[in-house]
Amino acid sequence: MTNLKQVLAFNLKQHRTQLGYTQAKLAEKACVSTQYLAMIELGRKFPSIELMDRIASALKIDNLDLFTPPPFPEVNIEILKKTFLIDMEKEVTKSVKKAIHNAVKTVVNNYSIDKTSRKYN
Repeated sequence: MTNLKQVLAFNLKQHRTQLGYTQAKLAEKACVSTQYLAMIELGRKFPSIELMDRIASALKIDNLDLFTPPPFPEVNIEILKKTFLIDMEKEVTKSVKKAIHNAVKTVVNNYSIDKTSRKYN
């Protein structure tokens, strides 16, 4: 997440869904239109301090929780590890195949040269 609007949008949606609230239900509790709340969740609008207070209160959280960057979930770390390992395996396999190909090519070339030089001796 690169900016404050995005952090707010992400956290707002996370807290809202954790409580099982729809946008309409949270909008009603925070005394704001559903459309405006949706725009905040999309990162297109930024609420006033007063509205942030109402939203935090409706979500039963502290205002700062709306701006705390989300933790990097363990699930994402596992996905990252698996992706890294798969990519690493592909690169190693590609490098090994290339090395084997080059080694075989060298052996074949050397054999051909030896065979050719024997004919002329």
